[in-house]
Amino acid sequence: MLAFDKDITQKNPRHPEEEKYPELKEYMDYQRKLDHERIIYHALDRAKSRLQECIQGSMGEVKRQEEHIQREFHLTRHTADADTLMRMLRKLINAHNATNSWYKMNAWHHALVYDCMEQFIIFYNLMVKGSPEEADELNIAGGAEIDFVDWTELYFPDLDFHVGKEMKNTRYPFAKRNKAINEAIDKKIKSGSTREEALESLKEEFSIEDSAVKFLLGKKIEEKDLELFFTSVENPIYEYLTQKQDGQGGSMDGETLLDQAYGMGTHLKVGESDKSLN
Repeated sequence: MLAFDKDITQKNPRHPEEEKYPELKEYMDYQRKLDHERIIYHALDRAKSRLQECIQGSMGEVKRQEEHIQREFHLTRHTADADTLMRMLRKLINAHNATNSWYKMNAWHHALVYDCMEQFIIFYNLMVKGSPEEADELNIAGGAEIDFVDWTELYFPDLDFHVGKEMKNTRYPFAKRNKAINEAIDKKIKSGSTREEALESLKEEFSIEDSAVKFLLGKKIEEKDLELFFTSVENPIYEYLTQKQDGQGGSMDGETLLDQAYGMGTHLKVGESDKSLN
């Protein structure tokens, strides 16, 4: 199973305060409709199928393959050719289908999943509006449209692979983090550093992983970077999310990090709704 920032196998999440606050209850009702395992699988499988059709239909014509990659893989298009992307997608799908291990991804994998999820959710939400019966057959969101931005905020550990590129939304915290990193890079470059020197000097301050540094430098993915890192599902990698906090560091006494995440998600969605009314 692919390991995201939170457990994608969790069913029927609950928040201890949801009965007190209608907006939180509405948000949690939406979360309970989502089957994250199936959403991810369908996103990866659709991307793989469409890429495979392109490869087979292009008869080795590189230009047609490149056009498909430019269209379907906005973030990862500079990192790999069609054959390498196909290998990555197969690895991700095989790992996702393995129920006895968690597989940790690097920046290249995260960016590819992001691309696949974005394209699939656009496709799925249009299906919900135009062909709801077909959408229901996928059995992934209980008839609801999927909020891609909310999903990325909850399940990606960061969006460092998106630094320097325009984000379609400005929701906190990733947009704020990316803006800070990008401004720090620009400042270093204006002082005479190369982009690579700037990123290397900032990676500790911002806890940027090496794979993200290489991705942001536009380096092609190498053979060693294709591998996923696995641990047994018996390893409680998400246990810390459900441990009650002691009221320090901005948390409420007895609140868990998962509760905080859902609370923040509610706040962001309500804020987004208020903006749309203005």
